[in-house]
Amino acid sequence: MGLLTNLINGLSLGSVYAIIALGYTMVYGIAKMLNFAHGDIIMVGGYVCFCAVNYLGLPAGVGVLLSIVACTVLGIVVERLAYKPLRNAPSLDVLITAIGVSYFLQNAALLIWGSDTKSFPSVVDLPSVSLFDGQLVISAITIVTVLSGIVVMIALTAFTGKTRMGKAMRACSEDRGAATLMGINVNSTISLTFAIGSGLAAIAGVLMCSAYPTLIPTTGSLPGIKAFTAAVIGGIGSIPGAFVGGLVLGVIEIFAKAYVGTQLADAIVFGVLIVVLLVKPSGLLGKTVREKV
Repeated sequence: MGLLTNLINGLSLGSVYAIIALGYTMVYGIAKMLNFAHGDIIMVGGYVCFCAVNYLGLPAGVGVLLSIVACTVLGIVVERLAYKPLRNAPSLDVLITAIGVSYFLQNAALLIWGSDTKSFPSVVDLPSVSLFDGQLVISAITIVTVLSGIVVMIALTAFTGKTRMGKAMRACSEDRGAATLMGINVNSTISLTFAIGSGLAAIAGVLMCSAYPTLIPTTGSLPGIKAFTAAVIGGIGSIPGAFVGGLVLGVIEIFAKAYVGTQLADAIVFGVLIVVLLVKPSGLLGKTVREKV
């Protein structure tokens, strides 16, 4: 039962990584940039939900909706103010800007909410599920997290493949110049991508803080980096790849903590990234793209 419990916990944590990684992979696939402030938007989402529930006394569902709205707006503002002026700038300039935005959000949260650790209330108030005569207990937040990851992945796949805006996103990803000539508003498409990614970050932040109920200004930093690792393992730019990479990373991390040690778990996680890049540089589900020069 211990093995099965660790597997379920790994899938739960991996689903959180997968939702975050989906935001990463969308932004990279369309805007061709790595938004390292993505992890800190997770933290902002957690704080918004915390304030809505604890200070305003709103229901948990309303708190989650407010968190999604706040992070969506924040993602659009960050894109317009920080990244849009650098649309044609070298990638190093964009990377440095992303790191700067990340530190700005962390310090803004520190000034607004302080450095004290907040005890985050779970947004899922449902009974646990007992199996095998009570030998295996699955919490409601675990079930909700896994189902949320699956639903988000399916919804994004359908959105990018079936809708007009989704096809515009794919066109911008393939060739931004050609998309512009075909009448696609590239700036609006990229802004929408940031909005969707930031909304997903809010969902991931609320689910993660519900499962691991602590909240500080640096809450999203390490999960954001791990989710980026998951996106690379799965194949950055691939929606199914981000989901699979998140699940794989979550399972590896939980098993490493259980059977190797908490201190070495992160080293093992990033070691797996190195092995995947050496064996299959495009990721598990990524495709190798040849560029003409």
